[in-house]
Amino acid sequence: MPFNIPNLLTWLRILLIPLFVGIFYFEKSWVSLPNQNLVATVIFTLAAVTDWFDGWLARRLNQTSAFGAFLDPVADKLMVAAALIVLLQLGRVDAIVVLIIIGREITISALREWMAQMGESKSVAVSFLGKIKTASQMVAIPLLLYDDLLGRFDPHLVGTWLIYAAAVMTLVSMVYYLKMALPLINKRL
Repeated sequence: MPFNIPNLLTWLRILLIPLFVGIFYFEKSWVSLPNQNLVATVIFTLAAVTDWFDGWLARRLNQTSAFGAFLDPVADKLMVAAALIVLLQLGRVDAIVVLIIIGREITISALREWMAQMGESKSVAVSFLGKIKTASQMVAIPLLLYDDLLGRFDPHLVGTWLIYAAAVMTLVSMVYYLKMALPLINKRL
């Protein structure tokens, strides 16, 4: 397991998850809900920025590794799943959205693993739609976490629209990935 700056940033994202979730379990007399929302938003945003930054840094410093390629999407999925579960518990996102997004991630991760075992991992490489879906999620989640008006701007309303858009793109991209893999699956069965 190579220890380099990009991998350390990925590990940092994973280590931030318990802090991110735990902030909502602090006694309300210690940290008010608006402050919990703000801290969680900052933590999630920091994690999202390190997600972009560790990939950029790995390419820039020529420190890409098979382990980093494995760990990075795992860290992303864990952080997004934790955030969605917290938002569900807080009543800020619908259960169906959480089920769609987390269910798709599990399904596509399993499909990628299976395709990699068959030597066909390029058949389920990340698509442009998948990148747009991820960007939509990464903007929607902090808006839903913040959940307080910013002047006339309603982060909850915009976050809700974006998370629904992400859920739709999630379904469409899952169909795309399954369609790409279907000929190979049929050939192997």
